[in-house]
Amino acid sequence: MMDNIVAALGNMLSLEMFLCMFAGVAVGIVVGALPGLSATLAVALMLPFTFGMSPTAGILILVGAYCGGVYGGSITAILIRTPGTPASVATVADGYAMTKKGRAYEALMGSLLTSTIGGLLSGLALLLIAPLIAKLAVNFGPPEYFALAMFGLTIIASVSGKSLAKGIMMAGLGLLFACVGIDPYEGQARFIFGQSFLYSGVGMVPAMIGVFAIAEVFNQIEVRIKSVAAEFGDVSVDCKQKYPLKNLRPHVPNILRSSITGIIVGAIPGTGGAIASFLAYNNEKAKSKHPEEFGNGSMDGIIAAETAKNATTGATLIPMFTLGIPGDTVTAILLGALTIHGLSTGPKLFTEHGVLVYTVIIGFFLVNLIMLLQGRFAIRWFSKITQVPSSILLPIILVLCLVGAYASNNSFASVGIAVFFGVLGFVLGKFGFPMAPLLIAMVLAQLTEMSLRQSLIMSDGSPLIFVQRPICLVFLLLALFSVGIPLWKEKRAKGKQ
Repeated sequence: MMDNIVAALGNMLSLEMFLCMFAGVAVGIVVGALPGLSATLAVALMLPFTFGMSPTAGILILVGAYCGGVYGGSITAILIRTPGTPASVATVADGYAMTKKGRAYEALMGSLLTSTIGGLLSGLALLLIAPLIAKLAVNFGPPEYFALAMFGLTIIASVSGKSLAKGIMMAGLGLLFACVGIDPYEGQARFIFGQSFLYSGVGMVPAMIGVFAIAEVFNQIEVRIKSVAAEFGDVSVDCKQKYPLKNLRPHVPNILRSSITGIIVGAIPGTGGAIASFLAYNNEKAKSKHPEEFGNGSMDGIIAAETAKNATTGATLIPMFTLGIPGDTVTAILLGALTIHGLSTGPKLFTEHGVLVYTVIIGFFLVNLIMLLQGRFAIRWFSKITQVPSSILLPIILVLCLVGAYASNNSFASVGIAVFFGVLGFVLGKFGFPMAPLLIAMVLAQLTEMSLRQSLIMSDGSPLIFVQRPICLVFLLLALFSVGIPLWKEKRAKGKQ
């Protein structure tokens, strides 16, 4: 472990690594601050730029976009009452109330500082917890991998929104898309329908760009067609004010409690920053001696929401690095990026690419410090970000999406696949079908199929191998529990109606 950490520290001295983190954070903040866009879109947009980079540099630029995007959503939430990302919804009421009172700078600085602290604490959790889980997982065989993949697929129950049935349907569609191409065991073509470009399967990069980026562009175009976009007035931010760190002293218990909430929620696959921010916000409101201030410009409300949502960023990487399970849609893209760069995912990542993992973990700390630096000097221009006309922004994003899809394997077929998934995501989204299950299923499909076949070969076709091994049994029980709880809640909710 120490050898890997020393080598990782040496890697961080590279100018390439620093520039990648700096660029990733900058793009993440800008995209996250733009209303309607998200950290997921920021990471999806940056993905094609990583193809020519080393795996470490590529993952670091995506991590930078992730952290920057999660923080950036608070900017428009505070300034114009429009959360840039879903995770910033809890910040809206208090942040905008402070802006109306002429305290926008105070709210922005409080958000920036506590977002950084939450991110750093989650990075500490990642550094301490991830290696312990990886040591346990290093003894996994094909049966354990299959049980783990099944547990990973049950995350779909957590990200299916209001309808579990629709989530399962999307997961089935994702598994079907993952089967397109050549069978890895028998060498037979599957579901190619006479199209030669499908022999290599459905590319993960075009699919991710289509589902998340292109579909979102279509959504924003529809909004613009239906109603004239509101023009935001110039928001005045008095940057001559000062906000020293000592102002946070009374809020230290709040910061610690909210960080713990964010770390715990982030480490549970299928949750995310939005859930963490609302939980932390409600906890602080319940503990407050003046709960009536929440929603009317409470600094405690902003600090709770912002600390918790950024504390999820490092925690979501724990299941991704150690078990190969994406904690949310962003880490699903990161997991896909690892696969694209030819790296092992799951428990083998620590043993086969330990230096890379620790480089990314150390880089995670630096990313949050870079975010603090960029945010501190860019606050005076933050209000101008919201003034970018959508008529200029949306075409630029769409062109970047198509170029990125083409660059994934220098094929116009990939552009067509990206557009197909963009239309698919846009249309199905209108009917309430969630996109996250589709992507999670596509990411985990190969592991599920390979480990199942290998396990049945080991047992001469007997499925009892999955209940005869303790770790397998534990993961399968967790999978049943993960599916059973949402079903029970859904049945209970219908019973109350």
